[in-house]
Amino acid sequence: MTIKNVGVIGCGLMGAGIAQVCAQSGYKTVVREVNEALLKKGLGRIDGFLAKSVEKGKMTAEQKAATTANLSGTIRLADLNHCDIIIEAAVENIDLKKELFAELDTLCPAATIFASNTSSLTITEMAAVTKRGDRFVGLHFFNPVPLMKLVEVVRTIATSQQTFDAAFAFAKALGKDPITCKDNSGFVVNLLLVPYLLDAIRAVENKVASIEDIDKGMMLGCGHPMGPLTLLDFVGIDTTYFIAEIMFKEYRDAKYAPPPLLRKMMLAGYHGKKSGKGFYDYSGEKPKVMELGI
Repeated sequence: MTIKNVGVIGCGLMGAGIAQVCAQSGYKTVVREVNEALLKKGLGRIDGFLAKSVEKGKMTAEQKAATTANLSGTIRLADLNHCDIIIEAAVENIDLKKELFAELDTLCPAATIFASNTSSLTITEMAAVTKRGDRFVGLHFFNPVPLMKLVEVVRTIATSQQTFDAAFAFAKALGKDPITCKDNSGFVVNLLLVPYLLDAIRAVENKVASIEDIDKGMMLGCGHPMGPLTLLDFVGIDTTYFIAEIMFKEYRDAKYAPPPLLRKMMLAGYHGKKSGKGFYDYSGEKPKVMELGI
């Protein structure tokens, strides 16, 4: 399976990053969004990242131009029908993803590989709506995609060896360091990370220590680059809540159950750094611990 043309569904934070690294690695890449406004915003995000890379001397102006030349955008799903691999990076909604793949299955040649960037949903459920279960994998990238080296390559019980090998080699060709995962909710990283993050929230609820000291404890005691509550703000309080809900539904294990504080913060719009407020307030020059009234 030779991959030359890449399709990416979604040009948000993750989709834009995936499209960028594909185009930067020499693949002709087309990214699809649901409307022109979101597409323009996503492509602008990519251009901004590339421009900063040139300013910092991490890439040349020629390399930026080559990347841009490899990249195009569309709002039509049918414009991905020539792609050798299509990577879905839409929102974590299983019904939406199944709808997208069912339509793509009718548009694309039989040889096209389908992949999902989901972080918590099972690949098998998406593959089941297509007639190409043997050519379906998970390719879970990490944020920020241009900087993070890891890709979880997920194989289902139906994924062929040829498809898996092609997807694994493709991840390597993007300059990533892939690992092999089976198709369980959360794969490797989130399977271990989510309970840790939820336990940190429970520690706040139970007043084990302050927000600041919980973060400091894990940084200085375990050598983590950032504490769990800061990490939650970077991942997104809302994103973590939805992932935890999916994993709890899958495993029915209390360690994946979203704590009440997580749900309250999500409902209050305290979604972390992207909203300006989470466990920390980001409105000033330096983050300040939020008063959460507990």
